[in-house]
Amino acid sequence: MGGIDVANGVVGAVLGMLFAVLFQQPLQNGLYRLRTRSTRAVRSLRQREESSPAWRTFSVGPLHTSALIVEGDGESSIPAEAVYIQVLDEGIELPSDMAAWRDEIEEESARLRAEGRTPLWNGPRYAVESFDVSRTALDEQPEVHLRLRPTDYYTFLAAQQLDRRLADGTTPRSRHLDPDDPLRAPAFLQCSFAVNIAVVTADDMLVVSRRSDRVRMAPGVWNSSVNEGMSRHIDSSGRSAPDLHAVARRGMREELAIEPHEYSLELLAFVLDVEKRHWSAHFYARLKDLTREDLQARMSRGVADRWEHQTIDYVPFRPAAVIKYVLRPDRVHRWAPLAPALFHLALVHVYSRTPVERVGAQIVRRL
Repeated sequence: MGGIDVANGVVGAVLGMLFAVLFQQPLQNGLYRLRTRSTRAVRSLRQREESSPAWRTFSVGPLHTSALIVEGDGESSIPAEAVYIQVLDEGIELPSDMAAWRDEIEEESARLRAEGRTPLWNGPRYAVESFDVSRTALDEQPEVHLRLRPTDYYTFLAAQQLDRRLADGTTPRSRHLDPDDPLRAPAFLQCSFAVNIAVVTADDMLVVSRRSDRVRMAPGVWNSSVNEGMSRHIDSSGRSAPDLHAVARRGMREELAIEPHEYSLELLAFVLDVEKRHWSAHFYARLKDLTREDLQARMSRGVADRWEHQTIDYVPFRPAAVIKYVLRPDRVHRWAPLAPALFHLALVHVYSRTPVERVGAQIVRRL
């Protein structure tokens, strides 16, 4: 009997192993597939039709900005000869119920001057009348058409008060802007066009600036390497239209003391801050020989617009390092609206889109 029990035990063990091999793993696989299908079915039941706007502002993880990338994806640069700029003769006039706001600014400047303090400089600027993009017939390359009107800094400051109440209780934002069409706006609300440049040193360090607390617009926020507003007096010779690459080169010289032969320069995109109606041409500049230490030494010997920057950081120009820096807890809510999109486009330009998106997704999942 003992031998029979042993034999039965061996046979049972063999049959058990055979059952596990033949049936248990397939059964587990079947249960896994059933659970997966059930989960998907439940999710599909929760899904509903939804509509979302075609235009979305730039975001990554917890960072949501008001920067709308209107043209350009970073991978391909936009040639200078593909940008057509026309300056119209007629200047900007504010509506009658906003004109008094400009008078207030002019009076404030006169008061500051009378008190021996620094007045508000009313520099000549440009307002954006229209921005349009077409494609060439053969290779479908972009052609940008930008129409500008003369304006000044006081008008710009008055028009920045988009949420100030008018006499009828409305605001310039509610009266003149359509949230469903972010590209449509009257020229008097778009009195700002600037260039923003992502500068990378010869030893692969991204230059990041913090705006001075003394500037009137967006004090203390972290910003692009170079931010230069277009000046009607400086950037237009006679009646000629401004050249965006020339504006960028002026910004490099005035803010970082770098001359044109010391870097390459590429136009990556046109971007609109839909909250403040600021237009920007986003550039990428690569220094040929100047390292971080060289740039620091150069700036120590004098910079024309030193007062505009309070701090300059140097960040390794790699996707993981830049994205982590942008999303740092002490940075994520302290950015000028157009800067994060600029750094993203520069990364895409150098490393291509897929690696940058993959690294960004991995970093966001770990937050």
